[in-house]
Amino acid sequence: MRKRQSLFLALTAVSYLVAAVLLSGCGYTTRSMANSKYRTIHIEPFLNKVNITNEADTANKYRLYRPMIETDITRYVSNRYLFDGNLRPIGEGSNADLILKGEVIDFRKDPLRYDNGDNVSEYRINLVVNISLWETKENKLIWQENGFTGDTTYFATGTQSKTEDAAVTDALNDLSRRIVERTVEQW
Repeated sequence: MRKRQSLFLALTAVSYLVAAVLLSGCGYTTRSMANSKYRTIHIEPFLNKVNITNEADTANKYRLYRPMIETDITRYVSNRYLFDGNLRPIGEGSNADLILKGEVIDFRKDPLRYDNGDNVSEYRINLVVNISLWETKENKLIWQENGFTGDTTYFATGTQSKTEDAAVTDALNDLSRRIVERTVEQW
C-alpha cells in the first residue's frame, strides 16, 4: 500500500514537471516584432490628396472634405508611436532610422442605419490613406500599403449618440493604432 502511494506521488510530481516544461515553451507576448536595429522614426507630414473635384456618383456620393485632417492624422500617428514606445518619433533634421510617408486619399461618412423615416441614425466614418515605410540608410522601401483604413461607427440619434467630431477622433485613434501595429508587429 505504501509503495503504491509513493508511486502515485512520484507520477503526480513527474506529470506536473512535464506540464510545466511543456507550457513554459508556449506563450503569448506583446513585445515588438520590429527589428532591433530600428530605434527612431520620422513621420513626414501627411499630404491631403482627397480629390473633391470629381463628380459625385453612386460610389463616391459620400466623399467629404474635412479641413486639416492630414495634420490631425500626422499628430495622432506621432502620439501613438510615443505611446507604443517601440520606435521613438524624432524631427525632420534628425537622423531617423525609418521614415513614414503618407497621404490622405479619402474621408467618407456613409449612412448605415435609418430610423422609421428618412433620417440617418447611424454612420460609418472611414479615413483612407496610402502609407509607406522607408529605411533611411539605404533609402530602401520596407513596405507600402495603399488604401489603408481607419474607421468607426456612431449613432447620430438616441441614447448612444455622439458628435461627428467625437467619431472622427475615434477614427483617428483607430487609424493611428493600425499604422503603428503595421510598423512594429511583423507577424
